[in-house]
Amino acid sequence: MSETSRDSYSTAANPVFRDAVSHFWESRRLQGAKQGATSGIRDYGHRTETTGGKQMDGFVKAIESMLKSCGVRASDIFSASHLELPGYYRATKKWDLLVMHGNRLVAAIELKSQVGSFGNNINNRVEEALGGADDIWTAYRDGGLGTYPAPWVGYLLLLQDSQKSQKSVAVQEPHFPLLEEFRGASYARRYELFCRKLVRERKYSSACLLLADAATAEQVLNYREPAADLGAEQFMGALRAAASAADQT
Repeated sequence: MSETSRDSYSTAANPVFRDAVSHFWESRRLQGAKQGATSGIRDYGHRTETTGGKQMDGFVKAIESMLKSCGVRASDIFSASHLELPGYYRATKKWDLLVMHGNRLVAAIELKSQVGSFGNNINNRVEEALGGADDIWTAYRDGGLGTYPAPWVGYLLLLQDSQKSQKSVAVQEPHFPLLEEFRGASYARRYELFCRKLVRERKYSSACLLLADAATAEQVLNYREPAADLGAEQFMGALRAAASAADQT
């Protein structure tokens, strides 16, 4: 990790997702240690730590807690089951957390992470997010989610903060020049641009980008926010406002 990245952990504002980030790294560690203990077979690379799932459960818990604190009933929050929403290009898509108010969809949230294999997976993450957004909004346009006001759709990504995610990345341009903002940009910078554009282009109502390192998992400030407009406070605040508004209608 670069010196700048390391120092920025001490300037984080309010660790809204402190426990969630700690849980994320601990889950990965336990899954990596457990897998193969009984079968004797282990996946390669970081897949060993990710095939078990559940790493993002801490974020689900933090979001649920915030929603309940602002008056959302526990029965209106779905995070373990009944997560499917009808799509337009496919039958259904399973989201990570849904908030309902009667028959109205108030919010749908996608939670993602990226640890290692940055070059191999960044395009997959982009395509997944864009596909999910296009699917839900087209389904909404065609009445697949009822005739209620548009839902709040959120996207949160936890990215490993490392030298590889922070260093400049070369890009091949055999036919046309790429957008200048991507020239020499690190994977972390590319994700920042991506998350910001998701909101600017109205693909998602709000996006959150967090950078974290396993080495700082147990510190009070164990993640950093590269951009205020993609920070945890704004993300949670926007969701809180959407939930509160739905309760008043």
